[in-house]
Amino acid sequence: MTSMLVSKKVRCHWVPERHELYALYHDKEWGRPIQNDQIFFEFLVLESAQAGLSWETILKRREGYRKAFSDFDPEKVAQFGKRDINRLVKDAGIIRHRLKIESTISNAQIFLALQKEFGSFSKYAWGFVGGKTKCRSSNQAAVTSPEAEALTADLKRRGFKFFGPVIAYAFMQATGLINDHEPACFRFQKKP
Repeated sequence: MTSMLVSKKVRCHWVPERHELYALYHDKEWGRPIQNDQIFFEFLVLESAQAGLSWETILKRREGYRKAFSDFDPEKVAQFGKRDINRLVKDAGIIRHRLKIESTISNAQIFLALQKEFGSFSKYAWGFVGGKTKCRSSNQAAVTSPEAEALTADLKRRGFKFFGPVIAYAFMQATGLINDHEPACFRFQKKP
C-alpha cells in the first residue's frame, strides 16, 4: 500500500520509491541525533545483525528483535545464557545466526562497561564526532569515515563483534552522529 508520505517527498537515493517501510524509517529516524542509551543499543543490535544482509531484512524483523532481546534492554540482554541462545536460534522473528546472537549478548556486556566508564554510552559515542553531528558535504556516497574507523577500532579492542567499519558507519548514520542525507533530500542539513 502506497501512501502520500511515500510519494510526495524527495528522499535519499537508497529509499526505494513507494516503499513505505524504508520511507518511514528514513523520514522519522535515520540521521536524527539521539542521546538515549537504549536506542543506541537497539541500533547496535540491529546494525550488527544486518552484517551480510539487506537493511530491509532487518527492518522487517525489527519487532521480532525487540521481543527477542527484551525491548533492547542491555542489562537484560547481558544476562542471557545458554538457554536463551538455544531459544533465539529457533526464533523465526530474528536472524537465527548463533554467532550473531552470542555476539549480541557479549556486546551488551561491553555496552554496560562503556556506560560505567563514560557515564553513558551516549557520551562515549558522541565523543567520536566531537560532540556534534558531522554533516555530509557532497553527493559522494561513503561507506566509512575516519570517525567510524576510530569507533570500530576502539570497540574491537574492547571485544565487540560483528561491528566493522562499514557497520560502524551505518550505525553512526542511523543514530545521527553522522548526517548523510543527500543534498536533494528534504532532510538534508547544510553544514553549520
